[in-house]
Amino acid sequence: MEAGVPSARSRALAVLRVRSRALAVVLLPAALAVVLVAARTTGRLAGEAWGTVTLVVCAVAALVLLVGGVFAAVVLRASPAVTPTVPLSEAAAPDLYRLVRDLADRMDVPPPSAIALTPDCDSWLEDRAHAAHRRGGIAGGPQSAPGAAPVLVIGSPFLWWMRVAELRAVLAPVVAGTGPSAHPDIADARAFVRGLDAAVDVGSRRGLGWIAAPARLLLRLCRTDAAEMERGVAAAASDRAQGVDYGLRIVAQEQVGLAYAGWDRLLTRVALPAWRMGRWPAHLDAGVVSALTELSRRDRLAEGFTSRLGERPACDLLEQPGVIDEATSLLAARLFHGGPAEAGPDWSPVEWAAYPEEVVDRKWRTEAARLHTALDALAGPAGLAGPTGAAGSSGVAGSASPEGAGTAAPAAPVAPATAAGPVSATGPVSAAGAAAGSPAPSGPSGAAGPVTIEAADAAPPAVDGFAGPTLERVLGCLTGASGEGALGEALAGRLSADLAREERAAGGAGKARGADAVPLFPLQPPRSGRDLLADHVTAMVCCAAVDSAGAAPGMDWLDGPVLLVDGDRRADLPPRVLCLVEDGDPEPLREWLSALGVRTEKPVRLV
Repeated sequence: MEAGVPSARSRALAVLRVRSRALAVVLLPAALAVVLVAARTTGRLAGEAWGTVTLVVCAVAALVLLVGGVFAAVVLRASPAVTPTVPLSEAAAPDLYRLVRDLADRMDVPPPSAIALTPDCDSWLEDRAHAAHRRGGIAGGPQSAPGAAPVLVIGSPFLWWMRVAELRAVLAPVVAGTGPSAHPDIADARAFVRGLDAAVDVGSRRGLGWIAAPARLLLRLCRTDAAEMERGVAAAASDRAQGVDYGLRIVAQEQVGLAYAGWDRLLTRVALPAWRMGRWPAHLDAGVVSALTELSRRDRLAEGFTSRLGERPACDLLEQPGVIDEATSLLAARLFHGGPAEAGPDWSPVEWAAYPEEVVDRKWRTEAARLHTALDALAGPAGLAGPTGAAGSSGVAGSASPEGAGTAAPAAPVAPATAAGPVSATGPVSAAGAAAGSPAPSGPSGAAGPVTIEAADAAPPAVDGFAGPTLERVLGCLTGASGEGALGEALAGRLSADLAREERAAGGAGKARGADAVPLFPLQPPRSGRDLLADHVTAMVCCAAVDSAGAAPGMDWLDGPVLLVDGDRRADLPPRVLCLVEDGDPEPLREWLSALGVRTEKPVRLV
């Protein structure tokens, strides 16, 4: 018997003792009522007072039994949480099932009842034999039968990055956990804890709020013992797996850490921008191989890891790896971003080859359009300085004409800004906006004063000093616009408000699609206004470079959208944008643009 089994069993018995004590508390009033009734019947307790006491105790006992019975029924019937996964049938992965059964036979433990995949860098056993899962249709097949072995959940990135031998070594301790899980005391203790956890969730429903308090109390009483029980089970499984590929497991654990780093970068830098555009990369697991290969190339600590790519990958154990990859990629978008569970017109897959054109270019132009919409919405009691620093220009981005400072250069009339809010990520821009840009409301001439944010429809139409949405307009507005209360601060706040409004609208649409659209594990915290402003200015610069300097949108496996010039990535742009946004100094960025041949006065094409 493994070293951890006795410890796990003793802790399981401690958890079950908490259940027994709770049952005893519920039965105690009933036992007292039985004693009083028996005593009254035999004449040992005479007098009217004892009759009243017996009646009160019987009423209390009946009430406690009723409440306890309802609580017990909820704990027994409540459906424990089940991790969203992609089920993997034996027909879809016969070699993988054969590998897992071989592991179970070598360690003399029951094989898992089924295998499922999750878009995460982890693997575990999950019990899905609860009766509520069968009633709700959550689980079916052999894994839902009473007393069935738990389901083996495998992180999908492992299948694509690891080799077959490495996967076998990593899964050995996990599969070994089916042995302790089959112990009756441990199984009962786990079922009790899962039932209490599900009862807490039931307590959030209307009319059953009282259920949560006793469930939380019991969870607190058995929390320590339950945690120690799981540690004992893990120790027992690890001890049993010592004789299976132990040396290879040490090497494979390095691959687990590398896979986690690459998967995190791929989701946050590459997949997240696509999800925000209403597209989901259809082959994330295949992409993680490219991301990890690139990480291995850049990180000297990872040298030599790519030499293992000549061995058989674990995804060869699947009959149709492309189909499984697409299913796990869609599930990743659902879990980490809140997308719907199925593809649709507004939620379509994108291939890696089309990512630069359909995601990167579209993302840049959407952000550029949002930036100019925010500039249009800014108005103040005093005129704002134009690109040359002259006060009293006709708009936020008005440029000084050669004839005199502060006189707007002639420009074509433009349509006034509307109160429709920010430009949609998927909606087209009107012809007037695409041809002539969005106008900036004018303020009375005079010395530059504090910047305020007003409704876009409250500002009168103005003639912009430029013939469209140009980069020169942005450079002029942000030149010297650092500091508290300056235009840069107001513009950052406006962008934050516009983006929050778009996300709320998208969230409302998600709720209309159902619970599948609720994000369970958000990838990034909210970005600050300055970060948003820097991102939008960078997008505007990239659009201008693509339109006037022959640059192209690209994708880096670890950093996401990048700007390519003559096929090479330009990584020196962000520091220059930060110098403009944070210090109001445009010179480093202007030098960079001049060297690249970008025409800042040329209107850019928006979405």
